[in-house]
Parts: sequence; structure tokens; C-alpha cells
Amino acid sequence: QVQLVESGGGSVQAGGSLRLSCAASGIIFMINPIFWYRQAPGKQRELVAGITSDGVPNYGDSVKGRFTISRDNAKNTVYLQMNSLKSEDTAVYYCNTLLGIERSNWGQGTRVTVSS
Repeated sequence: QVQLVESGGGSVQAGGSLRLSCAASGIIFMINPIFWYRQAPGKQRELVAGITSDGVPNYGDSVKGRFTISRDNAKNTVYLQMNSLKSEDTAVYYCNTLLGIERSNWGQGTRVTVSS
């Protein structure tokens, strides 16, 4: 059972930056692909970025060139560096494994609010 905890959200002005963290609540080696999703009120949960066990990233079209996903397996942590934030980035951000997504097992997320 892998438990992940999101942190690092907050309120910023448009054009600002935030760094989100996704940390294992237990001591594990992060061998699984990890995904960041976000969900705004009234909208579907959207895939933002993913990273393989080898550190190969992929991004949704809406964040390409602005966000960077990375992982530090020694710290059991995945990061999402968010630059050039826009008001449409406002959402609750979640991280998850493929198995967690398949089981609809989501954590509390971390809220990002971007003011324009």
C-alpha cells in the first residue's frame, strides 16, 4: 500500500511560480511511474504530467514549456515545478500511481490559486 502526500500549494499572482511535492508517507523506493493531476470546480480531473521510474517526463499540452516534473527516489519524492502560472492553473493538484488511479484512490491534494 503506497501512500502519497501532496504539499507546496498556495496563492500566487499570475506569472509566479510554485514547487509542489509528492512524498511517500512510508519508507519506499519509488519504482512506479508517478502522475500529477489537477481538478478545478465543475471540471474533470486533468492529467498534468507524468514521470517514469527512470525519470522520463511527459506533459499535458496546457502546461508544456511551463511545468517541470522530476523525482528524487532517494527521498521518495516527486516534484512539480510550476512557472509562468496562469489563472487557469487554479485547481487542486493530486499525485498518484497508476494503481492508485485504477483503484480511484486519491489523497487530499494541494490547492493552487493563481490571481490575475
